[in-house]
Amino acid sequence: MSEVTAVCVLLIAVVLDGVLGDPPNSLHPVAWMGRFVGWGCKRSRATQNSVRFLQGCAVVAGGAVIVATVGILIQIACRHFPHWFAILVQAAVLKSTFSVRSLADAAGSVAKALSNEDLNTARHQVAYHLVSRDVTKLDASQLSAATIESVAENTSDSFIAPLFYFVVAGLPGALLYRFVNTTDAMLGYRTQELEWFGKPAAKIDDLLNLIPSRLTALVMLMIYGPYVRRTNPAIAIWWRDHSLTASPNAGHPMSAAAGVLGIVLEKQDHYRLGEGQPLPGIQSLQQSIAMLWTTAIAAVVLSVAGLLMWRTL
Repeated sequence: MSEVTAVCVLLIAVVLDGVLGDPPNSLHPVAWMGRFVGWGCKRSRATQNSVRFLQGCAVVAGGAVIVATVGILIQIACRHFPHWFAILVQAAVLKSTFSVRSLADAAGSVAKALSNEDLNTARHQVAYHLVSRDVTKLDASQLSAATIESVAENTSDSFIAPLFYFVVAGLPGALLYRFVNTTDAMLGYRTQELEWFGKPAAKIDDLLNLIPSRLTALVMLMIYGPYVRRTNPAIAIWWRDHSLTASPNAGHPMSAAAGVLGIVLEKQDHYRLGEGQPLPGIQSLQQSIAMLWTTAIAAVVLSVAGLLMWRTL
């Protein structure tokens, strides 16, 4: 794939996401990945941790090989298609690895419910679309915080990381990242059943997100920070708080968001980012959606620049 073709694929994929959003689950490749992971999980009957760990490795390795191979085959097949059709096919596949519109819509639905003082609907939207924690007792500020945290983390996981791996390794790289991230989302829990089976996916996902999570934080700080005139204090908060989360990566975009938005982001008994700032409200939540779109646009520009430089080396 030439650098010009790659740029066209990227830009059309972004337009498809903005205009169409996500396809139905029955047609979404990420849903197919999820079914594969679920199939592998159901067949894990071992009781020994070492065996469950090896089975988890097999699921991750097998799925990664499959999706990367699919990406390679699509790129090879597209060489025989008319150029315009090849670009559209690859753009559609790339679009399946990321989503900004769905994330923004989910956050917007929470903001709308909170504006209407409908806590039950807000809790439902947060639990259904954004987080796995118990939300039944969260108040409006805590629901705003949970939503902002998800927006910040998923700016990296659901957009910047897939673009980064597309720039580095084309469709196979973007698909492989999406598979590993999906597997971690399904299996990366510290429960008796999943602790060791999901550990390989969690560790590989941590490794793959080392660079994208930090890039996301930097883009938030350098692009959205000046817009709200909070660059210097935001950098200080990011530097101070990025290591407070259990994840080696999630703390970077979340603490950057806390600094840029000038708020505290807290998950009770786990972390408190942006200490010394006010609690978030509806305005902070709405600003986080603007931050998402601003960061996404900047990431697209940087990705285009990266493609033009990387592919010409």
